[in-house]
Amino acid sequence: MSRVDDLPPLREVIARFDLGARKSLGQHFLFDLNLTARVARAAGDLTGVTVVEVGPGPGGLTRALLGTNAREVVAVERDPRFVEALAEVIEAAEGRLRLVQADALKVDLEELVPAPRAVIANLPYNVGTPLLFGWLRRMEAFRSLTLMFQKEVVDRIVAEPRSKAYGRLAVMCQWRAECRSAFDIPARAFTPPPKVVSAVVHMTPRSMPADAPDFETMETVVGAAFNQRRKMLRASLKALGMDTESLILEAGLEPTARAEEIDVAGFVALAKAWAAQRGA
Repeated sequence: MSRVDDLPPLREVIARFDLGARKSLGQHFLFDLNLTARVARAAGDLTGVTVVEVGPGPGGLTRALLGTNAREVVAVERDPRFVEALAEVIEAAEGRLRLVQADALKVDLEELVPAPRAVIANLPYNVGTPLLFGWLRRMEAFRSLTLMFQKEVVDRIVAEPRSKAYGRLAVMCQWRAECRSAFDIPARAFTPPPKVVSAVVHMTPRSMPADAPDFETMETVVGAAFNQRRKMLRASLKALGMDTESLILEAGLEPTARAEEIDVAGFVALAKAWAAQRGA
């Protein structure tokens, strides 16, 4: 049995160190060890992989990650209150857990940990999407991302064209990664319970062809299209400052189509056409 299994219950740790969740930091703690283990399993085989956890809090998911075959777990925590509480987990981990006190939005994970690397995290609600977009820019640097969000966000990540949830987030995520909704987690599983259901999404990088548009180009085109999602492309893409009709036709699309009707391949074609016209 691992020394981690002998650690005191999380609720006892919270009480002893007076670690109430802070709404300003979007904190909701998951105490159910069966659920934290399920999150860790959703990441697949982690043999030889360095796992980055963002926002470990009192260490519930951290303990589950230490129960995997991961080479090392690196926990990035902004809230200094948890440093002392996590010291017990670090000691029990016997060299497999490293704590980095920092704002995850300002941390370069490629510099922080060696490859192969994966992110597994119950992300703070208020920074989850910005963190995801930062990692998407360098998706090829990760073995995988296994992330917990509000269910609404996960639904938007895996949404298909012509659905209400389909938008900028779906296109950008599905362009750079294979995205799979793993399972839902009810609000009552958290302390304090959020007002929404949560869900776990598992993302693995797609192989990008040599002629793929760069991230900024794709992001600009997709953002322009969905900024006025109910309008036809010939109207919504005027924000790009070019002849939208010729741009859309070059991409092999219909000028009367709307953003929500265009699949990821269509947006890639649009981004490549816009990059070509700008270069010309």
